Amino acid sequence: MRNSRDDVVRTAHRVLDDYGLGDLTMRRVATELDVQPSALYHHFPGKQALLAAVADHILRRVNLVGAEKDWQVRLRAAAGRLRDSLLACRDGAELVATVQAYGLGAVRPAEAFEALLISAGMSPPLASAGARTLLFYVLGHVTDEQVNLQAGSAGAITDAVREGSDFGVGVDLVISGIAAHDQHTVRLG
Repeated sequence: MRNSRDDVVRTAHRVLDDYGLGDLTMRRVATELDVQPSALYHHFPGKQALLAAVADHILRRVNLVGAEKDWQVRLRAAAGRLRDSLLACRDGAELVATVQAYGLGAVRPAEAFEALLISAGMSPPLASAGARTLLFYVLGHVTDEQVNLQAGSAGAITDAVREGSDFGVGVDLVISGIAAHDQHTVRLG
């Protein structure tokens, strides 16, 4: 029986959850599907394309637009939803950060954040910088959370796994900075 592209992506996502990004290989995905690795190349030209598809699969589960009226509330909620989606998948932040850094994948959170900021009346350069800063914060914070959880569960750290999260405080700092810079720009204009 022939596997669809979606079958390959779902299996790769499961491999990522079960084994982590380091063990997400074409060979392992093929083994899980009970096919030869060469069969995967019918759907993906290489591992990077497969990783991009898995990252898109993770990101498509997130509503980055939102319906909240206030741009700050909407941006804060979008960042929280992105964090939740990344945390739901082992090494999700590392995978998405890698794919985004290479300019791969069809789903681009920074573009969604940027569009939100532009619709709030910000200049494109400020919206672009603010969107990328928020995305980098989310990816970095979630990577730190995931590494801490994995290190704790593997017994690799002697400190207790962190309780709670200061994620919201950091998001508020980024959003406050964007708003302050926007107000500063308005006063200078």
